[in-house]
Amino acid sequence: MMTMSSRSRDTLQREMSIKILVVDDEPDLELLVRQRFRKKIQQQDYQFLFAPNGVEALTVLDRERDVEIVLSDINMPQMDGLTLLNRLREAPVNPIMKSIIVSAYGDLENIRTAMNRGAFDFVTKPIDFNDLEITIEKTRDLQSMLKLAQSEREQLVAIQHELTVARRIQQSILPKQIPPQTNGQEFGLHANMIAAKEVGGDFYDFFMIDPRRLGFVIGDVSGKGVPAAIFMAMSRTIIRATALRGLPPGECLTIVNGLLAEDSDSAMFVTVFYGVLHLDTGEMEFTNAGHNIPYVLHADGSLEPIPGTNGLVLGIIEGVSYEQARMHLLPGDSVFLFTDGVTEAMEVDGGMYGEERLEALLPSLGSTQPELLVQGVFDDVRLYATGAPQSDDITCLALRYRS
Repeated sequence: MMTMSSRSRDTLQREMSIKILVVDDEPDLELLVRQRFRKKIQQQDYQFLFAPNGVEALTVLDRERDVEIVLSDINMPQMDGLTLLNRLREAPVNPIMKSIIVSAYGDLENIRTAMNRGAFDFVTKPIDFNDLEITIEKTRDLQSMLKLAQSEREQLVAIQHELTVARRIQQSILPKQIPPQTNGQEFGLHANMIAAKEVGGDFYDFFMIDPRRLGFVIGDVSGKGVPAAIFMAMSRTIIRATALRGLPPGECLTIVNGLLAEDSDSAMFVTVFYGVLHLDTGEMEFTNAGHNIPYVLHADGSLEPIPGTNGLVLGIIEGVSYEQARMHLLPGDSVFLFTDGVTEAMEVDGGMYGEERLEALLPSLGSTQPELLVQGVFDDVRLYATGAPQSDDITCLALRYRS
């Protein structure tokens, strides 16, 4: 049988005990209090401290920062109870400390003044110790709720801090700079992701497979929040590591799917579009694993959906093979990739942004630079959803060939 150690009992008793400071100039009150509450004191339920006036009380409170109740008379020498109440507002005391005022029966004016200065409750003289115990226990119940609320707030603050750190980490793993290239005019590229929560499941990536091939990826993990962010980081890392082996997109995602499906036990999955642009020829190889159909915005202003490859989402079923397709980009053509946070952005009345609005917007932005193309879509989505909370992560990537 397990037994509680004496140290654990002492700790528990200190946590259960309430420390009360009695402030009164009557010399016999201390003896009376200790006699009337001797059982509570023996059980370490109550701990009493005593001070003869407000000045001494402040000294005690400066030393004993865990006092939870101040039981103070109003009429005292040097500093009376009402002045003490004023000073307690500025003193560095326990934030959940409550004051109970002791006053003569019928002294309603002073009682009202005390309550206005922050007293929690009052008892009258001569003190009815049964009534005082009820008042102490009522105060204690309130303080227990305050302690719980304070503890929960501290936990929330800690969680918020951790999520803020996680957000910075997640943002830091997404590339910000265009990868090194042999000619600054061969392509332009820009991407951005705004999570619906502190962290999200969307991601993008771009990297040079070799000096003449550029790989680019966009993905959207099922779900939101921390689990999606963890799966997102794992997916991005596996895709990049596999892609840098120089494998064609279809073969690359076939391997990635096997790895994700083997390790995933949470029924999470990720949609991915992975493309490889050959800088010499403008040929683009690509594989779409259940992701939103991207677009090519041609230099002449026309818009063309990139044909799908009918690939399943990654991470659900092992042994799936992924096909790939090819198309050619001409100088000035731009590829625009996005997640469903764009088309499923909701306005206040519940309507969705939709593919039709996006397809009308992209040509209107003209043959612009990738950064302006991405920003133009973000601005239009923000305008459409004005007043409505962001319901999903929003990510866009624009790649312009021979900009």
